[in-house]
Amino acid sequence: MTAADLGRDIEKGKVNPVELAEYFLSEIESHPHRDRIYARTTAPRARAEAMAAAARAKSGLRRHPLDGVPLSWKDLFDTAGTATEAGSALLKHRIPTADAEVLRVATLMGSVCLGKTHMSELAFSGLGLNPVTATPPCINNPHSVPGGSSSGAAASVAYGIAPAAVGSDTGGSVRIPSAWNDLVGLKTTHGRLSLKGVVPLAESFDTVGPLAHTVEDCALLLSLLEGTRAPDLTPLPLSGLRLAVLETLALDDLREAPAKGFDDALARLTRAGAQITRLQAPEVASALALAGTLVAPEAYAIWEATIEAAPQLMFPRILERFRTGGQAKASDHIAAWRKLRTLRASYAQTTAGYDAILIPTAPILPPHAGRLMTDEAYYVTENLLALRNTRIGNLLDQCVLTLPTSQPACGLSLMAAPGAEYRLLRIGLAAEAALR
Repeated sequence: MTAADLGRDIEKGKVNPVELAEYFLSEIESHPHRDRIYARTTAPRARAEAMAAAARAKSGLRRHPLDGVPLSWKDLFDTAGTATEAGSALLKHRIPTADAEVLRVATLMGSVCLGKTHMSELAFSGLGLNPVTATPPCINNPHSVPGGSSSGAAASVAYGIAPAAVGSDTGGSVRIPSAWNDLVGLKTTHGRLSLKGVVPLAESFDTVGPLAHTVEDCALLLSLLEGTRAPDLTPLPLSGLRLAVLETLALDDLREAPAKGFDDALARLTRAGAQITRLQAPEVASALALAGTLVAPEAYAIWEATIEAAPQLMFPRILERFRTGGQAKASDHIAAWRKLRTLRASYAQTTAGYDAILIPTAPILPPHAGRLMTDEAYYVTENLLALRNTRIGNLLDQCVLTLPTSQPACGLSLMAAPGAEYRLLRIGLAAEAALR
């Protein structure tokens, strides 16, 4: 059942939140991939929160449609009294004294915290490969990586040991694992949801977002994390929308399955009445050329002291990626930000006449985990390609929704202007129906 379905059954008295929490805790405990998906569970907390939710449901005082529904949380959201290690041995036994702000708000709205899921080390990879803590499985291929950095978050939902999950996205970390595990994922506008108590990668780009089975779930999760009422979930008719396929870079080097999934999705949307045109946006190529001067220097500035105190604890390829940030000049970093702000304004003008911009979520399928460990050239190529399309949304400050397509592990992304999440989700509801 979806998170929304469970919420409705709690409202009707068909599901007891305590029994629901116990069901998922039991499923986690007995799951063969438990230790590869969950870094740790929070069973006492989940039981206490479920008991409170059950009392509210019995009294008719539910706070949100997801009140009483269990969620998993990526292991970079601080949890009071429970270790939060962000997939890194550098943070082993780090125990926060307070919840992250979004977790605090979600708890006040009635959510139940099942536990913390594994992730890429310090969130700095889109692959989901983490030999330091754990590499979660991919639902579509047990030999492939699941996508990152919200790897365990996606696996927890795909394998049925959480109804929905909360992750983060700096360059694609919600959307890649969602696409590769046939889920819906929402990359929110930077700054929309609080980063207080979230272990950072690059705070200028970090965002919080949900991973779930449906667009409805993602919409409800966004309102839960914001502490607001349920949003308008009326689908916007596709026949009245203007959609554009971004041709600049996003369609380059598409592998066979992602290309097939994308073409099939476009055909289905067209049959449903959508007007789809083609769009060139030179700002995209210019923005992507700046990525290395923007993200890595900020990440290394945040983590340099911690990393260099014990670099031997890190996966060498992640360590190397962080250290590239130390090679950038401050003047280059500042100049890149000045140029990016200009590019964002220009891209907003280029795309202003469209309701959403369409791209394949990733140009590749999930890479082979074993080969990534032994073939350096393969690792570099696949890591860069995995994140190429998703970084467009982060660099150009878009909100982005990824939906499954007819091809396993191949997603369709819809990008929209910053702050337009709920309208994008209403478009997503109609697109989701067309793609089924």
